[in-house]
Amino acid sequence: MIDIVGDEHDTGPPGRRNPASTLLKNLRHDVPASVVVFLVAVPLSLGVAHAAGAPLLAGLVSAVVGGIVASFFGASALQVSGPSAALTIVIAETIASFGWAATCAMTAAAGVVQILFGLTRVARATLAISPAIVHGLLAGIGLILVLGQLHVVLGGVARSSTIENILALPGRIVGHHDQAALVGVVTVGVLLAWTRLPRSVRRVPGPLAAVALATGLSVAAGMDLPRVDLPNGLPGLGFVPQAPSGSVAAIIAAVLSIALIASLESLLSAVAIDKLRDGPRTDLNRELVGQGLANVAAGSLGGFPVTGVVVRTMTNFEAGARTRMSAILHSVWILGCCLFLAGALRLIPLAALAGLLVHVGAKLVNLTNLREVRRHGDLPVYLATLLGAVAVNLLTGVAAGIAVALALMLRRMLFSGIHVERDGSRTRVVIEGALTFLSVPRLTTVLAEVPERAEVTLELFVDYLDHAAFDCLRGWQRAYERAGGTVIVDEIGHPWFERGKAGVPTVRRGVASRVVPRWLAPWSQWQAEHLELPSQRGGSVPLCRGASEFQRRTAPLLRSTWDGLANGQQPHTLFITCGDARIVPNLITTSGPGDLFTVRNIGNLVPRAEADFSVGAAIEYAVGLLRVREVVVCGHSGCGAMKALLGDAPDGLAHLGGWLRHGEATMRRRESEGPVLLDGERPAHEGDRLALHNVVQQLENLRSYPVVDAALARGELRLTGMYFDVGKANVYLLDEALRSFTSAAAPVKS
Repeated sequence: MIDIVGDEHDTGPPGRRNPASTLLKNLRHDVPASVVVFLVAVPLSLGVAHAAGAPLLAGLVSAVVGGIVASFFGASALQVSGPSAALTIVIAETIASFGWAATCAMTAAAGVVQILFGLTRVARATLAISPAIVHGLLAGIGLILVLGQLHVVLGGVARSSTIENILALPGRIVGHHDQAALVGVVTVGVLLAWTRLPRSVRRVPGPLAAVALATGLSVAAGMDLPRVDLPNGLPGLGFVPQAPSGSVAAIIAAVLSIALIASLESLLSAVAIDKLRDGPRTDLNRELVGQGLANVAAGSLGGFPVTGVVVRTMTNFEAGARTRMSAILHSVWILGCCLFLAGALRLIPLAALAGLLVHVGAKLVNLTNLREVRRHGDLPVYLATLLGAVAVNLLTGVAAGIAVALALMLRRMLFSGIHVERDGSRTRVVIEGALTFLSVPRLTTVLAEVPERAEVTLELFVDYLDHAAFDCLRGWQRAYERAGGTVIVDEIGHPWFERGKAGVPTVRRGVASRVVPRWLAPWSQWQAEHLELPSQRGGSVPLCRGASEFQRRTAPLLRSTWDGLANGQQPHTLFITCGDARIVPNLITTSGPGDLFTVRNIGNLVPRAEADFSVGAAIEYAVGLLRVREVVVCGHSGCGAMKALLGDAPDGLAHLGGWLRHGEATMRRRESEGPVLLDGERPAHEGDRLALHNVVQQLENLRSYPVVDAALARGELRLTGMYFDVGKANVYLLDEALRSFTSAAAPVKS
């Protein structure tokens, strides 16, 4: 059931609403908003109908029907529907080919197509069309409108094609200009200047002000100009659409053009308003059904095609509308205007409407959208769509845009991510991305550039490798090695190539993507023994390989981050943990450069303030100078220091024995206090139970430092106990009140 009374932003239980009070509450916002939209819609509706060569009354019929039918049956609460400039060109072509009565029948048929779109739930799929095609199509429509209506503004008549309009425009500009040109130029000038006027003046909609001023000027000067032609009183309802005659293919193309453009603009408008308002998102399939029903009604009554109009919808939202009643009421005001103010509408010069359409068309060529498209590398798609729409027709423009988009996609697949790197006598072939049969031509070209009988590293950083691409690589490897060369295959990520060599079936890309990245994995899991770097001679092979991998792959990703940290650090946390190689602080806290000030020692011990200078210096520096907001002490399972405290210390290591004396307080705590639990249970191993006591003790030792005690008293510091279960890869956090460590995956209390 469609609620036209309730507040669309009210999420309370419907049963507790008072319909009468809710209606009155919303009408206080909806009525003023509907008046504003009405004042915008009347001149635009007349202008759109005039530009398409349709009866002017058709634009008003469309505004009435769109506001009532589409608003009542559609899903968007604030969308305002009516005649749109985006449909002007296709309707002008349809009228020229089939006549107005047949165009109305085709509008109704387009409405049926929209209903089918909605019922088959394909609305979301239409949003998959590239934004570059959408913006290019709208820009093409805008350019066609501007070029055609400029002739009318300058006192002439628009030509039958855009090319003819372009060729004839210079002569029209330098030719004789009559009174109509003055009215058109005044309209455009007012619209351009309106946005620069004070806010109090701009409460009057710009289109209304421009048309009213131009009309007033023409009446005051007694100009004899073509004006709006509307019938007296309520127009007859005896209009009957006629079935079109002619090419079936042309009829189908026209119906689909109307349906697709109307659907696309309606959905884009609905999505745009959803981004601005609170509440549930619009059901786009239901919105298409509502738009289709509106077009069936509009076509049956002799109206212009209906679509959700971005300009009116945004005006409705900015005017404070709450519910769909605003759009419905705006249609009521338009109907009343036709019945009681038709005489005032007949005073409007057609040149003023042409000037209005020039401004509307120019706004469709949105430079912000153009910059966005260019930034994403889709400018060729935009230009192909625009030029196709302007030079031929709208469907050709869309087809051209889709063709160029597909060509760019293929080009990116064929040419990106395959290149050769040379470092002295060494050659590296780097292949990134998806490697498919489409990449084989480019792959063979690049492999042909590899010098003969050299040592080549084939670096595969691919997320998919199909059979054709594997055969190409494997065949080249065998041929190159037979000719005396050496090929070393280094796979980063899933071992697609090795699986192919072993005859193992290909896995899904989703499964392959689960491979641990090299910067998270131990050296032993990814460093192949046969790989060698020149700098490794005489040095640490794993370390140099790791450093090289960082320099080539990780550093470029984080270079901007380190650049921002070059002049100083501002860490959030002092992280004190064990020197155990299995504990990686940044990994288990998902932190990065600049987050943690890390101190590591045997057993994550914090000697009391009077007992040690090394750890104490780090604490004072982090808390006193860097002003960290948290200090974490992190213990772990299987800790060798805890085993040593329990009597398993190796002999002959005097420094280690001296250091572990700082853990004697932990042993005393273990004897004098009850157990510390891990997820509600005592760990099975004695060393792990001691590790939990140790974290609690080190937090107490931290409080012996004056700098820590003062920061705690000021409420500027927090102490946190953490425990890492190495075998389970689980992180636990200490709840001191419960004397228990709980999983970090548990819900966080706000």
